[in-house]
Amino acid sequence: MARKTGRQTVRDMIISLGACGLVVGALFLVAPHSEGDPVKRVPYDLTFRQASRVSPYPLVAPQGLSDRWRATSVDFSGFNPNDTQWHIGFINPNDKYAAVEQSNGFTDELVRDKGKRGKPIGNVDVAGEQWKQYDGPKYRSLVRVRDGITTMVTGNATFEDLTVLAASLRPVTG
Repeated sequence: MARKTGRQTVRDMIISLGACGLVVGALFLVAPHSEGDPVKRVPYDLTFRQASRVSPYPLVAPQGLSDRWRATSVDFSGFNPNDTQWHIGFINPNDKYAAVEQSNGFTDELVRDKGKRGKPIGNVDVAGEQWKQYDGPKYRSLVRVRDGITTMVTGNATFEDLTVLAASLRPVTG
């Protein structure tokens, strides 16, 4: 058997690495790739109906939004009937976050905490009702207080998108 020189060994190694690279590349091309929506959707209808039965005030949730508004979180905290909290978080069609927050607790605390310390900048009409606008370094918010219940739409979405979400809010039906 003939003895290999150093050049032949290096050449054989390069050929072997090239062959391995071709196999890996071919596997990458034929392997399935997930091209679906990376956002994990959560259903909120059932939680909304259940929470509405025990809530001391009428909860609201969006109706009629496009399927491109993807619910990502839902929560109801009703241990203290004087400070219940309802939450639904969404990723909107522009891939920005928007949430519905509702509480019969302290309005100022809710607005400060959920609105990421936004400051009031004025009012806006949403579906015939006046909502206060807040703007902050991270979040924008729309807030309505009616009959001791604070409803807040907040997130890093635009005011236009927050207005769309606020206008879609309805109490449970049926």
